[in-house]
Amino acid sequence: MEAFLVFLQKNPMHLALFGTAVVSGGMILWPLINRVAKPGKSVGPVQAVQLINRSDAVVVDVREPTEFNDGHITGARHIPQRLLAERLKELDRAKGKPIIVVCASGNRSRGAAALLQKSGHEQVYNLEGGLAAWTQAGMPLEK
Repeated sequence: MEAFLVFLQKNPMHLALFGTAVVSGGMILWPLINRVAKPGKSVGPVQAVQLINRSDAVVVDVREPTEFNDGHITGARHIPQRLLAERLKELDRAKGKPIIVVCASGNRSRGAAALLQKSGHEQVYNLEGGLAAWTQAGMPLEK
């Protein structure tokens, strides 16, 4: 290890390449690390449609109002993430149903899904990739 460090000191270009390799490797591994660190159920757009059609799943969109008004999944309930904790009672009727939580990219909705699970909802799913994945899959939006 010491010889490696001496080599890097004497060859600054190799140090830059080594640093680039470490950062690139971290970026490649980040989604895996993030998934392990924040466990929970996720579904893709096709699985979400199946849950909506077959199990009467409730879609909860946690984006901000301007985002929601630009387009959302048909029938989605709009509860911005910042208000979710105080509006949990609105979802009491859905306790026995699957809930699919959606945001723009899947990050905000992951936290919202965790909150819903802690509040007693058992079938909570994060829409992996969020509305971006939904639209990329060619699924319809309501405005």
